[in-house]
Amino acid sequence: MPTTASFQKERSELNALLASGLFSRAPSLENLLKYVCERHFEGHSEAVKEYNIAVEALGRPADFDQKRDSIVRVEAYRLRRRLNEYYSGPGAEHAVHILIPQGQYVPKFVCRQIAEPAPAPEPITSLPAVIEPAVITVDRKARPWIWYAVACGLALTTLSGYAYYSSRSWKNATAPKSEPASAPVMIPPGKDEIRILAGLAEDHYVDSSGRSWVGDRYFRGGSVFQGSHHRVLGALDPLIYQRRRQGPFGYDIPLRPGVYELRLHFAETLFGFMNLAGGAETSRVFGISINGQTVIPEFDVIADAGADVADIKIFKDISPAADGKLHLDFKELTNEPFINAIEILPSTKGHVRPLYLIERDRGYTDKTGRYWEPDHYARSGQVVMRTEEVTGSPDPELHRGERFGNLTYAFPVATPGRYSVSLRFAEAWFGPGKPAGGGAGSRVFDIFCNGVALARNFDIYKEAGGPDKAITRTFHNLEANHQGKLIFSMVPVTNYACVNAIEVTEEAK
Repeated sequence: MPTTASFQKERSELNALLASGLFSRAPSLENLLKYVCERHFEGHSEAVKEYNIAVEALGRPADFDQKRDSIVRVEAYRLRRRLNEYYSGPGAEHAVHILIPQGQYVPKFVCRQIAEPAPAPEPITSLPAVIEPAVITVDRKARPWIWYAVACGLALTTLSGYAYYSSRSWKNATAPKSEPASAPVMIPPGKDEIRILAGLAEDHYVDSSGRSWVGDRYFRGGSVFQGSHHRVLGALDPLIYQRRRQGPFGYDIPLRPGVYELRLHFAETLFGFMNLAGGAETSRVFGISINGQTVIPEFDVIADAGADVADIKIFKDISPAADGKLHLDFKELTNEPFINAIEILPSTKGHVRPLYLIERDRGYTDKTGRYWEPDHYARSGQVVMRTEEVTGSPDPELHRGERFGNLTYAFPVATPGRYSVSLRFAEAWFGPGKPAGGGAGSRVFDIFCNGVALARNFDIYKEAGGPDKAITRTFHNLEANHQGKLIFSMVPVTNYACVNAIEVTEEAK
């Protein structure tokens, strides 16, 4: 068994870490690090298990159930990030680095120096101060190669399966890259809408609906995380949610005077059932402020919308501060805050912009010039296209697409406020001469908003007076739930529910 003296360098590094202030506001991470290191020094690495850490280091009771409580996995994830940040910054030149490998809790102590380094044709010190990074293809599973590179003093960072090195610092293969505040960028003249994709390095991106987004800018602090392709429910374009800026961080966005609607986009793809860090509600909680005023003191994306679900928070009557900028701040409470995208759209004081939604995979501009977004707020059902000509509609194209099934929609709105929702229907499947035959009573369903019944036993065929006839049902004086959403459900009674188009508008006060 190793003696205590044999860990002199490792203990010295642990003490340096604890004295650095890195854990001054994270005592649980300090307890976790001390526990796993001390057990390793004592020769009891086999005791460094999830249950023991929870009970002995994090104060969980003896009946702790690791299948139901992910606290150890969450805290280990936070600890790995803190260590990565420390050793890519103030601790980069330390002779020993402490690592907690992914999927493990027993620490690794990696020495950066080699007693007799092999001679090189040109020493690293001869490189210019600023160099173009050399790209090396790396298998992510090739961990021994990575640790060897670290031991040799190479600065190593990986992104999307590739690695590059420089003479300054190194990071673990899964660590995001910290960045300084972005350089100021002037708003192009005449630009009415601002859309920013957090973490996007390119100048701009055009999404699947034709909307143009600029790359990440106006930020201060934080770092960029770019994940692999991840399914995000309710996303108009899933690529919007593949990158994020995580913090603590903020944005200072220059705006011309006026009234705007602010939309903040989130999708929790790290925490949550079946996700990398596990956990659920309370795994990540943070505060959001606009121009110095707290608008959401404790925001939990999973509690607000669920894991792997697109979540949009809408704020109306937004204007720039006295300095001509919109200031957004994200404050860590439990784990790091993050954001995927920001939209700032010209608006009318006291109202949010109306939503026009059509049940098809492409947007549509109707005869009055209104743009209808392709469907992306649905949580269930499927879309089909109909060929029948619909009568009684000012624009029959609005009824060309149809979503059917046991339907649920989550429409984000600003609070406080009262809204009207108009649902457009036309029966294209049931009726004499139709593929399914039948008629009145063939399709019947209930309509709910936030759990309250708005219509019972709704029958499109009966209400419209036959097939292929347009009918609209409008519901007034609707209020958002506590998560700022109108949850619409169309629940089948006989056969499937269906809908062709939806309008959501804020009602006048």
